[in-house]
Amino acid sequence: MITAVIYGCGVYSFTGASISPDIKTISFENFYNNSPLGPSNMSVLFNEKIKDYFEKNTSLTIIEENGDLQFDGSIEDFSLSPVAPTAEGGRNSQFFSGLTRLTIRVNATYFNKYDEQFNYENKSFSFYRDFDQNNEDLSSNEQDFLEEIFDQIILDIFNASVANW
Repeated sequence: MITAVIYGCGVYSFTGASISPDIKTISFENFYNNSPLGPSNMSVLFNEKIKDYFEKNTSLTIIEENGDLQFDGSIEDFSLSPVAPTAEGGRNSQFFSGLTRLTIRVNATYFNKYDEQFNYENKSFSFYRDFDQNNEDLSSNEQDFLEEIFDQIILDIFNASVANW
């Protein structure tokens, strides 16, 4: 009984990907940085991380263009906003926020040549990282924050495409 359940589907993997056996390749157009803010390497980092994630979590071969699955998009927002006020320092203090939120938003388009029901265009994915400006300097931690945020956004893109969640 258990064997029938495991082998019955034939397209499920332990990563949650539900990919038809007919699908062999995947291609990524560069995700460009359209955000007015953020580090100059943000687009390069995102492109490398998304390709690495799909390579590690699927058996698909990455090709330059016209893959069975295709992704493209852009980084649309890199913003900082206060999220936790503090009374520290009083009225004349330069620190009015106990926590600052770094938010990144990515728009992605997904196309599946064999099953168009899960395709999407310009779908927005965002995630954030809160940090204490008084204890964590953004410029010193920016790379780590970007990686943490991109990891979650890429997981969300993966789930919305090949995992069909």
